Amino acid sequence: MAFFKNILAGLKKGLEKTRETLVGGVKGLRNLLAGRRLDEELIQELESKLLQADVGVKTTTRLIEGIRADFRDGKIKTGDEVLEYLKREIRAMWPEGERGLKTAETKPLVIVMTGVNGVGKTTSIAKLCRMLQAQGKKVLLGACDTFRAGAVAQLETWGSRLGVEVVKGQQGGDPAAVAFDACAAAKARGVDVLILDTAGRLQTQDPLMRQLTKIVSIAGKQIPGAPHEVLLVLDATSGQNALRQAEEFGKAAGVTGIFLSKLDGTAKGGIVIAVREVTSIPVKFVGVGETPDDVQPFDPAAFVDAMFAIE
Repeated sequence: MAFFKNILAGLKKGLEKTRETLVGGVKGLRNLLAGRRLDEELIQELESKLLQADVGVKTTTRLIEGIRADFRDGKIKTGDEVLEYLKREIRAMWPEGERGLKTAETKPLVIVMTGVNGVGKTTSIAKLCRMLQAQGKKVLLGACDTFRAGAVAQLETWGSRLGVEVVKGQQGGDPAAVAFDACAAAKARGVDVLILDTAGRLQTQDPLMRQLTKIVSIAGKQIPGAPHEVLLVLDATSGQNALRQAEEFGKAAGVTGIFLSKLDGTAKGGIVIAVREVTSIPVKFVGVGETPDDVQPFDPAAFVDAMFAIE
């Protein structure tokens, strides 16, 4: 499929800022490690560099402790070996079986999309629709964001462009009621996938977070096993705030995966490593542009290669 091509090229472009920290310039990680013998001073410099890349305190601590242990045991002696160690350990954080969409025993597969305002949630939904359509799936959308003016219209615009129907309710109405109607329509129409859009909310807004929990509960009562996926859209440029979002949304809605949006040259992609380490939530999809085709399944090998690529 066209939108799966050039995965590494898209990721390399999106991870420019991360790569500048890790490999770029005189002070980049590659220049820091290349050709040097490993010692405690170099390990401390490496620790600082990983933190600058938003890899996170917990992940950085684990990686540094592992390097120190291998250094003491004589398994790692040079900076070049450290670089390979880092790439190997980071890639291993995402086992293959956790990265794809889950399956449903009976149709439809139900996906709840959530996230704070401004992360590109509606655009990410359009990208997910496009990807599923390319796989031959029939998709239905549920417009459960009844709070924000224009939210339904925005979703309907994307639905019209992609040929996907949208189930909606009254402006200001009960989002859970829309979820109920969308589930009923999905079953009646025999669609393959139902995607429920939810209101953008801050993780500190308790009433809206409770409403999200209610939507998830309603879906489960209407369709066995639903929602099969709860995807949190995270803005790749938001740094450590994305980690707090993942923690809070995980508690409220049982997030099963992350759709990483806005992976452009300003992003600090290392945050996905921190999110994985702290919450165990896997990244499932990456948005690398503005069009519906600009979506890629998360490939940790390509992601790590892009992070550490020289060019």
